[in-house]
Parts: sequence; C-alpha cells; structure tokens
Amino acid sequence: MKITLKDGSTKEYAAPMTIQEIAADLSEGLARMAAVGEVDGNLCDLRTTLDHDCQLQIYTAQTPEGLAAYRHTASHIMAQAIKRLYPDAKLAIGPSIENGFYYDIDREGGFTPDDLEKIEAEMKKIIKEGFAVTRFTLPRAEAIAFMEKREEPYKVELIRDLPEDAEISFYEQGEFVDLCAGPHLMTVKPIKAFKLTSIAGAYWRGSEKNKMLTRIYGTAFQKKTELEEYLARLEEAKKRDHRKIGRDMHLFMTDDLVGRGMPMFLPKGYTLWRILEDYIREKEIRSGYQHVLTPCVGTVDLYKTSGHWDHYKENMFPAMQVDDEVYVLRPMNCPHHMRIYANQPHSYRNLPVRIGEIAHDFRYEASGSLKGIERARHFCQNDAHLFVTPDQIKDEVARVVDMIFDTYKDFGITDYRMILSLRDPNDKEKYHDDDEMWNKAENALREVLNEIGLDYTEEIGEAAFYGPKLDVNVRPVIGAEYTLSTCQLDFCLPAKFNLTYIDKDNSERTPVVLHRAILGSLDRFMAYLIEETMGAFPVWLAPEQVRVLPISEKYLDYAVSVYNRLQDNGIRAELDERSEKIGYKIREAQNEKIPYMLIVGQKEAEEGTVAVRSRYGGDLGQTTTEEFLGRIQKEIEDRTLPDKPEKKDN
Repeated sequence: MKITLKDGSTKEYAAPMTIQEIAADLSEGLARMAAVGEVDGNLCDLRTTLDHDCQLQIYTAQTPEGLAAYRHTASHIMAQAIKRLYPDAKLAIGPSIENGFYYDIDREGGFTPDDLEKIEAEMKKIIKEGFAVTRFTLPRAEAIAFMEKREEPYKVELIRDLPEDAEISFYEQGEFVDLCAGPHLMTVKPIKAFKLTSIAGAYWRGSEKNKMLTRIYGTAFQKKTELEEYLARLEEAKKRDHRKIGRDMHLFMTDDLVGRGMPMFLPKGYTLWRILEDYIREKEIRSGYQHVLTPCVGTVDLYKTSGHWDHYKENMFPAMQVDDEVYVLRPMNCPHHMRIYANQPHSYRNLPVRIGEIAHDFRYEASGSLKGIERARHFCQNDAHLFVTPDQIKDEVARVVDMIFDTYKDFGITDYRMILSLRDPNDKEKYHDDDEMWNKAENALREVLNEIGLDYTEEIGEAAFYGPKLDVNVRPVIGAEYTLSTCQLDFCLPAKFNLTYIDKDNSERTPVVLHRAILGSLDRFMAYLIEETMGAFPVWLAPEQVRVLPISEKYLDYAVSVYNRLQDNGIRAELDERSEKIGYKIREAQNEKIPYMLIVGQKEAEEGTVAVRSRYGGDLGQTTTEEFLGRIQKEIEDRTLPDKPEKKDN
C-alpha cells in the first residue's frame, strides 16, 4: 500500500500497519510524541491499522489536533475517577474544548470544590495504573443493552438518537468503558500536567427544558510549566473579569427576577454608557450620518421578508400574538432601516444615505453562553446602514475603516487583526442561496480591501447570512480574540425589500447596503474596556473623574466651593462629606480607581488651593483650583491615555 504524507512524499508498505508503526518507521522521535493520526481527512487513534492507499498526517500533542486527543483522554480519566468515587453518578458528555475539557455529570447534590481535589487525586492513581486505551464497536441493539446494564441513561439516549446503521464505538481503560467517537491516546500514561478548574451548571443537551447537570471543567498540558502558565493566566483573567469589576465599582447588576442576560446599568455604569454613546454619535454626525429611533419589535412578516426568520429564527425570542399581528423582539436593526430608506424616493444625487442608531436589540442566547454585559440577551448596538451606489462602495468602506482606526486610537486599541469573512458555499441552510450574488459580493469586498491596502486574512463560514464582511478582531489582554467592529457588504436585503434609486440615465437601480458597527454593541465594548483597564478608565471616560476629600468637617464649606467649581466646568466630581479619617477616604477612592483626589484642609482653605493626588502618580502637590481645572480639561480634551498593562500571551 502507498501512504501519502502531508508534505507530499510517499512511502510504500507491503503489509498492513498501524499508524503507530508507521510513525516509528518515519522517526523514533515522532513515534514517541505522536498523539493521533488523520487518514484521508478523518482523525484516528494510533492503533488504527492501514491496509490501503491513503493520505496520512500524524499529529503530536503540540498540535491542536493532538492536544485535543490528549485532553479528551484526560476527560475520560476524570470520568473514570468520578465513577470510582461516586458510583451513583451518571455520565452525560465529556469533550475536549479550546482550553481544556469538561464532563457533564448527573449526581444528587452535585459537586463541591473539595470534591475536585478528591477527583484529581484519584485521576493520578489511574494514570499510575497505566491502562491501555482501546476501542471496540457494537451493533446498535447491543450497544443500548450494554449501557442499560451499566445504568447510564444519558448514553442510552445518545445511542438511540444515532442512525440505525451508525458504527457505535466505545473506549475502554481498565474497568471503565465510555461511549465515544474518539480519537484518544493509546494509554493514560502521558497525562501528567492536569488541573480541574471549575464547576458550573449545564442543561442536558443545552435545553432549559431538560435536567440541570453539573459540568466539571479541567485542562491538561504536556508540560507542567505550560499548565502553570495557563493557571496564572486564569488568575489574571479572574482579576480582570468585567462581571466582578462591574459589581465592585457599582457599574451594572443582574437580577434573576428581571431575567437572565438582562443587565441593568447603575448610575456610574450608565454614565460610562452615555459617554460612549455621545462619543460615537458625535463622530458619526461629523461624517454625515443621520440618526433615527426605531421600535424594539417588528412583525414576523418583516423578518420573513429580510430572511432572518429562515436563517436566524433560533436566535430570536418567541413570537407574540397581538390582535391580528404577530411580533418578535428584534435581533438586529437592518429591516427597520430598510423600511426607513423605502419611505421616500431616492436619486443617485443624494446617495450615500447613512442611517445610524444606538439601538436596543434582543437575542435568545443559550443560558450557558451568557456572560455579564459581554454576551447578554439585551444589548445596544452602535449600528448603521449605508445605502450606496456600486461606484461608492470603495470610498464608503474606506471611510468606515478610517473611522474604526480613528476610534481605536482614541481608546488605545492597538492589538487587532482584519478578517474577510466569507460564506461556506456548502452550507445552504445558514446562507442565502444565490451563488451569483455571493460571488459578486465577495469579489467586490475583496477588491475594495485590496485597493485600500488592508492587511487581512480570509475565513470561510464566518459571513453574515446575506453577505460577506470585514471583521476586526481585537486581542484582549486576557482571553481569546473576538470581533469588535464589522463592515458587511449586502446585495441581498436591498433586493428583498425592493429598494431603489434613480440613476443618472433615469433608470431604476437597486442600492448596495453596508451594514457597519464601530463599537459593536456598547455593552460588549464596555466589557472590553473594563477588562483592559481593570476599571482604571482614562480621565475622559471615568464615570467619576475627581473626588473632593475634606480633611475634617471644619473645611467642608471650602470643599463644597471646590466641588461646585468643578461641576460648573463640566467635571464629573463627587464630594466625600463623611466624617471618616482622610487616610480611609484616600484608600477608598484609590480602590474605586478615581483618577484624581483633591484633598482640602486648613492650608488649602487659607491659600485657596487644593492638594492633588493622582491614581497613578500619588501626591502631586498643591495647586490652585483653576490650574487643576486647566490640567484636567486638557487631559479630557486630548483623551490622554494611561500606560497600558503588559500584554499577556494567550
């Protein structure tokens, strides 16, 4: 048989061989490091025997594919340990994930952090026992009976949902057997550096209609140093978690009685929210945008026309019957803006039309994916739709890109990458089915990005259902990158809504629409800022810019005059009138990350000055109120940024 390797080279073998044997033939080092193989595009265990011509790639645990098998094996070791310690526990699913693995378990009373230590200790015993990991298959009926005998109802349900002719595979290590498609390592021995990290709730099969299970998360690496570095990053992420900081700084709150994924902004948080809203609205107005206000609901017919009902329904809230109409909470604003454009006739002379809105939207996110204000069921988009002629596409995309770069400069965002997100042509359900339209739109956007000189990568399957898009993914100090800004090219929706303009030759044409968001959702952008700054916002963004601290009540009148002077000049200031010691007041203001503290006592009252203390620089000495006003106003006007924290590798 002829084996073709990834580099294009070939090897001839006279007899069938396992992938492990082929790895040993290729290199002793590869044989020692090999974790999993890929045969004709399918991942396989190293024990898999090859007996025909095929393409082969062998992955080590240093590759994503090999690391996934490494961690998947760790999840089985964890499940084996749980079954040993808690025989009554029922197993659901236990895959590898981006940064580790998890297993969903049904056990009366769930698990505690103390249980994790016991499970880890048992996992170490299992690894020392050195079990081989072997695969076997059973016919469907035997597989069901096998798992029924082992009293694993979730596994039985999974098997029953498989096709009648499915190959049903199991993996065995010692006394433990699990239903699994694999692949896995050949033994449990290589799993050395692992840690169980957290416990969460998870509905069986992701449905709130099903039972809540306990999800135990863990991670595994080949080297102890890699595990230690990862755990250090987790600790840093906890410190930066916008949910904790937002709670500690009284920025926003959630309440189960109000509803999951429905955050409420408190006074300081809403102040920051308004600053962001005013910032981007003013920038858009200067760029010729016209702002509108549209309802938070729309008829189902509106979304059937746009195509969202067919392609996005699972992410929308259930429909509501009102009299003879059926409404839904809107997941996005484009259909409303299409109708605004259609409200009056247009000529090429008044295009582009740029419609902007800070709009309240609602999406039915799974409860397990909700995360503070970063991912919620209610959020506000910095949304806009640009109605343009084909000749205007390049200039308008360039203007959007310039606005993105200019905005990022103001917020000190420097670590990001540009992505041309394209459709998956084989996915006919996710994407509007019109090959000609897609080819036209993708080529047009690619050409524009090349002409304006952007450095970007292409990713298949990340487009909107109606068109390709330019995504700007930021790399935060901690955690995985995600999309912050986007510009989408749309030939689809204008045609669906029969939008037109009169061209130079008096013919009726269909405009092209650019869907764009600079800040994305204000909520997510705020979460990003909180985690990047750890709540230590630059002065121009800080909800409270200055706190006036009288040393004692004797100097309260003078403190009030300083406070009033700040307020009269538009400075967001607070006055701490409490009869606490000044050291306590300073520490509290420092912990709340107030940029400036103005301390006033006898000397300051007599001389008409203030003692300035900075969040960063400590004691800055005495100055007049007017001099301080000039300094802080210049910081605000220049949008001065503090030094950024050191970047952590992800």
